[in-house]
Amino acid sequence: MNPSQYSPTAPAPTAPATSLPTGDRIGDQMVRAPRSRAEAHRGSTAAQVGAIQPLTADQIATGARLMMDNMSRVIAGKPEAIRLAVTMFLAHGHVLIEDVPGVGKTMLARALAASIGASAKRIQFTPDLLPSDVTGAPIFNQQTRQFEFEPGPIFANVVIADEINRASPRTQSALLECMEEGQVTVEGTTYPLATPFHVVATQNPIDMEGTHPLAEAQRDRFMARISMGYPGPDHELEMVKARDLAEPITSLKPVVSLMDAARLIESARRTYVADAVADYAVALTRATRQSGALTLGASPRAGIHLVRAAKAWAALHGRQYVLPDDIQALAKSVLAHRVVLASPARGPAAMTQAAQAIKACLASVPVPVPIAG
Repeated sequence: MNPSQYSPTAPAPTAPATSLPTGDRIGDQMVRAPRSRAEAHRGSTAAQVGAIQPLTADQIATGARLMMDNMSRVIAGKPEAIRLAVTMFLAHGHVLIEDVPGVGKTMLARALAASIGASAKRIQFTPDLLPSDVTGAPIFNQQTRQFEFEPGPIFANVVIADEINRASPRTQSALLECMEEGQVTVEGTTYPLATPFHVVATQNPIDMEGTHPLAEAQRDRFMARISMGYPGPDHELEMVKARDLAEPITSLKPVVSLMDAARLIESARRTYVADAVADYAVALTRATRQSGALTLGASPRAGIHLVRAAKAWAALHGRQYVLPDDIQALAKSVLAHRVVLASPARGPAAMTQAAQAIKACLASVPVPVPIAG
């Protein structure tokens, strides 16, 4: 098999390695100052990115490597979780990090936010949190004698929704429009969110006290679910020593500017996908709807997310085209949290069974083989 046969016959033109904006080049670790709050609510970044030539696959891989190396300074022994988090950021997809308390879920989200020059807000989800605490609400201005919209913490480039399943379903639903459409509607008025906009939610297993399972529509808006797991003994000892006197996350500096982060996302979306590979992704999602182990299979949105994530995965590895291997590598992370098991399993057991069901679907769907030209 020749993997290059999945690439376009006429490669798309790519930007030369020196075509990045002045003073904003990936690799020299130059960082722009954060934008003002007013700027963060506008789509100015998207407009600027659209007018600039896209990055090459090598430049995307370089930017991703800078982010991953930076995050590794505070997340010890979890390269796969870091790689998946960066991949989903490049794919412009939201991430759900699920595991037991104390294994670094929030730290991973904070490290990602700290690695780019962008605004970041953290929302601690609790049972008494209201939807307006997330989106914002009209506040009466005594001076003007009028109601003015006060933006909530959702108005940021990176939003960390900590312990999302400890809030009520009513509050969880406040994220639905934000995550899908990149906007907030309050009192009949729609407000656009920052660009780029990325939600990283952490979740404790659903069989823990005081948690509420996320609705299917909510889970389906997360591009991938990441599980941290306990660190190895050496890495756990390293963590104990490193955090004895100080918190390493406080010294973490951005290594990619906001403009470059937006360009990484836009450029990764231009990665080429052959028809055979797209058909493979669709066949895989359809196979989940026919599985006897599942009562609810993956949605069409899941297939879209799978292809977008595979584009970013390929770009992260320095390729301008997607291979079936990329689809296979991400299938469990992108699909497993969306399906509903036929058995009544909960918690870690449910995660394991869902992963096994996706693995069975992968085995049942033929892998496309390129035809030699």
